[in-house]
Parts: sequence; structure tokens; C-alpha cells
Amino acid sequence: MKFKKFFNILGPGLLYAGAAVGVSHLVQSTRAGASYGFYLVWILIIANIIKYPFFEFAPRYASATSKSLISGYEKLGKWAIILFSILTITTMFAIQAAVTLVTAGLVAYVFDFSVNIIIICGFILGITMVVLIFGKYSILDTIIKFVIVTLALSTIVAVCFSFGINLEIKPDFITQFSWERSIDIAFLFAFVGWMPAPLDVSVWHSLWTVAKKKETKVKVSLKESLLDFRIGYIGTAFLALGFLTLGALVMFGSGEQLSPVGCIFAEQFINMYTISLGKWAYLLIAIAALTTMLSTTLTCLDAYPRVLKPLTEALITPLRKSNKNNLWLSWAWLVILVVGTLLLIGLFTSSMRFMVDLATTLSFVTAPFFAIMNYKVVTNKHMPKEARPKKWLRIYAIICIVILTAFTLFYIGWKFVF
Repeated sequence: MKFKKFFNILGPGLLYAGAAVGVSHLVQSTRAGASYGFYLVWILIIANIIKYPFFEFAPRYASATSKSLISGYEKLGKWAIILFSILTITTMFAIQAAVTLVTAGLVAYVFDFSVNIIIICGFILGITMVVLIFGKYSILDTIIKFVIVTLALSTIVAVCFSFGINLEIKPDFITQFSWERSIDIAFLFAFVGWMPAPLDVSVWHSLWTVAKKKETKVKVSLKESLLDFRIGYIGTAFLALGFLTLGALVMFGSGEQLSPVGCIFAEQFINMYTISLGKWAYLLIAIAALTTMLSTTLTCLDAYPRVLKPLTEALITPLRKSNKNNLWLSWAWLVILVVGTLLLIGLFTSSMRFMVDLATTLSFVTAPFFAIMNYKVVTNKHMPKEARPKKWLRIYAIICIVILTAFTLFYIGWKFVF
């Protein structure tokens, strides 16, 4: 495959990576390493393995049908659309608030802003709205390729250098993960919730795949679409491992805890890199971290209105029968998302950690629902037979659904019964 053709087929998979490599990696993976060393590496690996089939089903369906998973949900019945709408609306404000708050913390630290964090959040959301209104899919595709390459290279270099650090370990500050300590169990659920990303991102991926076909006119086969996805998926898994490694090598046992306040967390995060690479790396890392979180904020803000427009049309019959573009629906949901996000940030602005844990835990609890619906869509009779997952992948997916359901039931029992 020629490099130009290879470069052109990349897009939705990297957008997935841009959405995934944000809070789950910069915050949660770093926290896992800083708090527990390498103990949670196996959890990180298992989470990526368990969620893989349900993310893979998104480009598989979109490439085979030229339609998004939302169209697939609609074919399952009204119940699927209603369920997905409820899950989306109940989680979107917390997720958008979490990524925006982390981004604002980085912006405030890097540019030394002393204004109220809500104002910074409002400014970030305002700028991203303008970018989305005028840039559409093409600007997302261009930005994300630069961002992912920059972050991947800087993280790999930082991890390599961090192995040479002689960290002063303070025995009194070494924390061992305990299955009997509620704070550790709570973090575990939050960690898995967004590792490597919330499962509803699979729907976003399918929408981006359809948008790439329509707006760029690039013809991508099923095989090429899955290659694009796997590059993004495997890449995010390695980056998560990289962030966990940095947290473990630079902070674990040092006595320093990652702050729940956005600006302080940003300083700690960037300092991890400068400790391992040297002060010369400050600018490189600041740019990489900032562009990563800005891209995550951008992809989330693009995805939710993109998802909610067809959902609204599916639920309100006159809108679907109007044969109009109904572009106003996207802008209406964009405004609702921004306003709701700012209100939520205003209520919980003092604790970035609470916002992140709330969003990630909600994603953990809802994961089995998304997994089941994605499985039903790609095995449904409306799915082209030649594009349906092979028997081994179907068996693999069913096993993963059972595990995700068991995890969720365990969480509910732990939270409300035991």
C-alpha cells in the first residue's frame, strides 16, 4: 500500500484515538501509576481486550452499510433508540464537563491565566464551537493527525527517559491497592469506565466513518476501515500504558499525590515529563498535552450534536418525514450541550477529580447496554452477510458481554448492597 493511500484512509480511527486519549489517559492512567505503581497494568490490558469487539463493530457496520450505528439501532426497534437516547443524554454533560475542565486546567497553567476557571471553560467551548461550525469533518481529520503523532512521539521519548530516573522512594507513601478499601475499588471502576474510552464512542466512530465517505469522497474498503480502526485502538492502548508507566516511575512512592484541582494537576503532569526529559522539554510537552485535551474537547463537542440530530429525527416522526437536512437540530443540541456543561462545571468546579470519576463511573455502568446493542446490530439480518463478524469474533463478543455485565452487577452490589 502506497504511503499517500495509507495516509488518506486514516481518519475515523485517529479521531477515535483523539477522543480516547484524553481524560482516560492523561488523568486516569497517570493516577493509576502514581497511586499504585504497575499493579493496575493487568486491569488496563483486560479493559482494552474486553471492549475491543464492540468498538470494532462500529467501522465494520458503517463501512459495510454507509450508515451509522444509530441507523442500526433503529432497525432493532424503537426501544433501542429510546435506550440509547437516555444513555447519551444522562452521560453527555458529565463527560463533556470532565474533558473541558481538564483542558481548562492545562490552559490556565500553560498560559498562566488567573481568571475564573469557568470563564476559561466558556472560552474553550466557544472557540471549539466556531471551529466546528465552519470547519466540519475535514478540519477534525487534519487536526487529529498532527495531534496524535505529536503526543505519541513525546510520550514514547518521555517513557524511555523516565527509566533512568533515580526516584527517592518514601516507604510511608507507598500505596498498595487493596480489594477491601472502598476508595481503591471506586477508582478501579472509574479507571475501567474510560479505558480505553466510553463505549458510546463507538457510535461516534461510525458517524465519522460515514462523514469521511461523504465529505472527502475517499473510497475506503471494509479491510482498510478496520485497519484504520486497529491502528487507532492499539495506539491508544500503548499510550495508556505509557502514561501509567510515567506515573509509576516519576511519582509512585514519592509522597506527591495528583491534585483534584485542574491547574495544579496540569503543573504536576507537565513536571513529570520535564523531570524525565529535562527542562528543555517543557514547551514540547505543554503543546502535546494541551493539543491532546483540546482535540478531545473538540471531538466530544462534535460528536454529541452529530449523534443527537439523527436520534431526535428518529424519535420525532414529522422531522424524519420532512426530507429536510434539519441542520438547526445540530446547532440546537450544540447550544444545549455547552450550556449544560458550563452549569455542571459551575456546580463542581472545585473538584476536577469528582467530575472525572462521575463521568467515568457512568460510562462503566452503561457499558453492557452499548455492548449488547452493537453486537445485535452487526449480527442482525440487515447487516450484509459478507461483513458480519466471523464465528470466533461473535463468541469472543458474547464472552465480553458476560464479563461486562458481571462487572456492572458487582459494582451495583458493592455500591448499594454491601
